Amino acid sequence: MQFDENFLQEMGLSAMPEEQKQAFLDYVQEELEVRIGERISKGLTEAQLSEFDAITDPIEAAKWLEKNRPDYREIVTRTIEEMKAEIRANRNKLVGA
Repeated sequence: MQFDENFLQEMGLSAMPEEQKQAFLDYVQEELEVRIGERISKGLTEAQLSEFDAITDPIEAAKWLEKNRPDYREIVTRTIEEMKAEIRANRNKLVGA
């Protein structure tokens, strides 16, 4: 998923002050990574977490997740949709209205 001006438009945040846009996009990216990581790691053993942490190649990581956490795509999609709903619910606060 791309976090850019199109994302801001989709979320109804085009009116956000320019100086805040990039910081907000960075925050969304980081927050999603944390939330997704927490959700995917639930149900994995310490050994599995260590094994996954050792993977540096994104393609290998995706293969590992497919095998060890086959619902990871659903988790990612659900987490993104939840975050979008939170952003939409707080749209007025975010644009300073």
